[in-house]
Amino acid sequence: MTYSERIASSAEIVAFWFAEAVKPLWFAATPEFDEALRERFLTTYRAAATGRLEDWEQTSPGALALVIVLDQFPLNLFRGQPGSFATEAAARSVADRAIAGGFDRALSPEQRSFLYLPFMHGEALADQERSVRLYQQAGLEESLRFARHHRDLIRRFGRFPHRNAILGRESSPGEIAYLASPEAFLG
Repeated sequence: MTYSERIASSAEIVAFWFAEAVKPLWFAATPEFDEALRERFLTTYRAAATGRLEDWEQTSPGALALVIVLDQFPLNLFRGQPGSFATEAAARSVADRAIAGGFDRALSPEQRSFLYLPFMHGEALADQERSVRLYQQAGLEESLRFARHHRDLIRRFGRFPHRNAILGRESSPGEIAYLASPEAFLG
């Protein structure tokens, strides 16, 4: 498979991610979608991961695009691998600066949900609490429901149990029981 060597623009990222055809795949991706994303955006992800797209942070849509590339794309690009989570901290840093600059207020509610998502993905309770506050303050009720669920997992386990196998972490007996239960969140 040959992958595109072209780095996409921030406008392309936003247009792609919020296209009606892509929305149903946000949280229910297929192997075909993962491969299509790799084909089109792996080079862009690598540029973002190495800090070469920092200039995108100068605008609201650019910061949003960078967060999507660093937070969402790796989940598809590296599904089931440690790389899925490799740039979460960088995504949180970009989101933090964008929020501090008021860029979130210039985004649609749907876009704002993705700008805030890196905090929901963090395994630190402080990130989880911030996630809940952000979604609550913005009135993003559907996302708030998921933010509370993620926060409760971190409160209970101190990490996301469903990541243990991927990251080579040993699961505690409580985590094993949780993962085998009908309430388990498997990512």
